[in-house]
Amino acid sequence: MSLKTQSKSSVIETDTIEAWVKWLASYGQSDTGGVNRPLYSSAWIQAQKALKERMDYLGFTTHYDSIGNLFGRVQGSDQDGTTVLTGSHIDTVLDGGMYDGVYGIIASLIATHNLYHKYGTPRKSIEVVSLCEEEGSRFPITFWGSGNITGKYSLTDGVNKRDIDGTELLDAMKIAGFDPENYTSPKRKDLDCFIELHVEQGIVLERTGKSLGIVSHIVGQRRFTVKVSGESNHAGTTPMPYRKDAMHISSQLITELTEKTKKYDPDLVATVGQLTARPNVPNVIAGEVVFTLDVRHHQEETLRTFCKDLAHLFQKKAKDHSVHITMEPWLSIKPVEMDAALTYTSEQAAAESNIAYKTLYSGAGHDAQLFGNFCPTALLFVPSKDGISHSPKEFTTKEDLQAGVDVLTALLYKLAY
Repeated sequence: MSLKTQSKSSVIETDTIEAWVKWLASYGQSDTGGVNRPLYSSAWIQAQKALKERMDYLGFTTHYDSIGNLFGRVQGSDQDGTTVLTGSHIDTVLDGGMYDGVYGIIASLIATHNLYHKYGTPRKSIEVVSLCEEEGSRFPITFWGSGNITGKYSLTDGVNKRDIDGTELLDAMKIAGFDPENYTSPKRKDLDCFIELHVEQGIVLERTGKSLGIVSHIVGQRRFTVKVSGESNHAGTTPMPYRKDAMHISSQLITELTEKTKKYDPDLVATVGQLTARPNVPNVIAGEVVFTLDVRHHQEETLRTFCKDLAHLFQKKAKDHSVHITMEPWLSIKPVEMDAALTYTSEQAAAESNIAYKTLYSGAGHDAQLFGNFCPTALLFVPSKDGISHSPKEFTTKEDLQAGVDVLTALLYKLAY
C-alpha cells in the first residue's frame, strides 16, 4: 500500500513506519544520507508543512501555535477538556540521523490513527505534536518548542539569539511564517500528560537484548570551564622540578577526576570534551590550559557533592603546584524524574504487548525533561544500532520500530480510552 493511497480507515502497518521516517528524512537530506533540518530553515518549513498535510489527510484536526509547534488533534468525548499530548521534535543537528525526534512523531501519528480506526472516539482528546525545536543546533537556545508550551520561555527569550550567519531567531521565525507580531503564549493549561517515544541514542538496550526502554529519570547536568594557569617557559632550559606546567597539571586533574568518577557511583559520568593549550607550540611549556568538564547523574545530591569534591581536589592541586586553577560553572540542569504512575502504566503496556523492556536512565536531554516539571510525563526508548545517534549511521530495525509503536498504542489506549 503506497503512502499516497493510504486509506483513512485502514490500519497503518509495520512497513509504513520505516517508510514514513524515510519520507520525512527526505526534507533536508544531505549527500551523506544524514539530515540537516535546523529550526525555521527551508527544510524545516517543508517538513512541517508535509506533516500537516499528512495529518489532514488522515483526518486529524491540525493547527500551529505561535512559534511553529504543529499539532494534530483527535477530539475526545469528555467535557473536562484535558489532552493527552504525544510526539517529539522535528529539528536535527548538523548531518543528524533520520530517526532522532522524527520517529516519535511518526509513531504517535500511527498509534493514534490506529486507535481511532479500531475504537473510535477517545474519552480524552489526543494530540500528536511535532515540536519545532529541541537540539539547539542553529540558535544558542534549546527546547524552544517545549519551552514555550511549558512556559519556560516567552518571546523575549528569542531576542538577540543569533545563528552563525547573524540571523536573529525572531527574524527567522517571521520568515518561516510565524510573525512575532502575532505571538500569543503557546503555554498549555489543558495537558493531562505528555508521552515521548524516542530512539535510545545509547547502547544499553541493544547490549541487554531489550526492545524497549522505560525511562525513570533524565539525568541532571553540570558543565564547567576549568582553567589551569601556570607559567610558560623554554622547553629545553627549564628543569623539571622548577616548572609550572599547566599541561602536566591538567593531565593529572583529568586522570584523577576520571578515576574518582568510576569509584564514586556506577551511574555517574564525567567527560572532558574540549581542551585548549596556550601558547600551544612544540618547544614552549604550556602556561595555560582550558578544558571543559561535563558531569551527569540522575540524583541532584550526587551531582552537588561530587562537584564539590572536585572543587576541593582542584584547590589542593593548585596549592601543591603553586598554580592558579578556576572551575567556572556555565550550565546547571537538575535531574527530572518521570511520573511514577505513568512509568508503571508503561510497564503494564509493554508486558501486555509481550515486549521485553528495561527500566533505565536517560543520559541525554529530551523534551520530556521540560514537560516532566510541568505535567505527568513518560519517556520511552527503542534501541539504536550500535548506540549510534546524531549521525547518518543512526539506525533502528523495523521490528524495534514496531515494538515501540505497539507499546505506545497500548499506553495511549490506557490513558485516553
